[in-house]
Amino acid sequence: MILGKAHLLRHVAFVLLAALALIGPFSAQAQNEASPIERRAEDVVSLMRGETIPPDEIFTPAFLAAIAPEQLDALFAQMRSLHGAPLGVESVTPPGATRASLAIRMERAIVRGGIAIAPAQGGRISELLFQSYEPVSNGTAGPIQQELAALPGTVTAYFGPLDGGPPRLSFNPDTQNALGSTMKLYLLAQLGREVAQGKRSWNDVVSLSTKSFPSGMLQDWPAGAPVTLHTLASLMISISDNTATDILTRLLGQEAIADMLRRSGHADPALNAPWMTTRELFLLKGGKRSRMRSYVSGSQDERARILAGIERPAVSVDDVNAAFAKGPVALGIEWFASPRDLAGLLRAMLAESDSQVFTIMAINESFPGSRRDAWRYVGFKGGSEPGVLNLTWLLTDAGGRDHILTLGWSNPDAPVEEARLEALARRILEERS
Repeated sequence: MILGKAHLLRHVAFVLLAALALIGPFSAQAQNEASPIERRAEDVVSLMRGETIPPDEIFTPAFLAAIAPEQLDALFAQMRSLHGAPLGVESVTPPGATRASLAIRMERAIVRGGIAIAPAQGGRISELLFQSYEPVSNGTAGPIQQELAALPGTVTAYFGPLDGGPPRLSFNPDTQNALGSTMKLYLLAQLGREVAQGKRSWNDVVSLSTKSFPSGMLQDWPAGAPVTLHTLASLMISISDNTATDILTRLLGQEAIADMLRRSGHADPALNAPWMTTRELFLLKGGKRSRMRSYVSGSQDERARILAGIERPAVSVDDVNAAFAKGPVALGIEWFASPRDLAGLLRAMLAESDSQVFTIMAINESFPGSRRDAWRYVGFKGGSEPGVLNLTWLLTDAGGRDHILTLGWSNPDAPVEEARLEALARRILEERS
């Protein structure tokens, strides 16, 4: 049961057996000149391709006792899903050792890690580790768009400047997609605007009131505890605290949030009316299916009436956990925006909000790649629930030009693959920057 994630981005790591390897470039010799460790590297590529080779001919008994062949097959299948077909060994360094760094070229990335063999056991592999990858640039967004199109469900993506310049990548830019906790950027923008106008101060203190469900920490704090607006906003964005979100939602009010939707150019604000608290979403999805159906099909007034009685009958945390454990639940109950809507929101934030909102967005920047030094500023918010994932960054380049990178994926039939969307985000940045 996770509505939003404080750190959605991380390096893809496939650990087959704990090992450390020295990394350095070296070209493999021809197969007829290959050393024992190079030949085992070729065996790894064969397994990654799905070829049937008896595992006990390649790996030591101790390795197979720690990692079952079925686990290897699953990990290699995931690597193919993320990076395409294995093309061959890129390098083994040093090539004549019993322990070396290993790089394997795949269709969309070079995967790096380490390998070790046991000479006394027929040169079988005793250690294998894949710990990082580097996207392979092909100079075109076409293949990425093809991969986005192949994902099941609704997929959106946009990468480009916020000043109206042409995008570097655009896929379904006007399609409304579920946001998960990325919706919290609308609250941050409105709060920052009111601070900039002098209506509020970041130092204003409010009392901890009605609690939501995780993610977050404030649901475990004492009721009535004093909390500043800056703390609420920081927790809402950096660790996606849902209780902080709901306190700010009630503080700002429905009219102000609706005004931010309109001001930022949202194409269909009615999709988000009335604006739910996170607790209301959890209670809807953890409650009766008849109520969920009525909410999805109801008018704005009918939805408001349902939310007014949402605490009856009582829904427990166990009910909510059980509902989300079964996979996607009623994805029509969500917050929605298109990539263009989110770009408009970031433009409004840049134009109207107090500068502290950008400090808050940068607490957990979750940068999806190795080229962080190409950007003067990185701010991030992501969101998820089963069947929903959104990743959105505000990026400022060395010349001071602001950009948005946003990817969204929703699928009512199955959970979405977080690692797959994260890998695409990294490739977009590293191929199109």
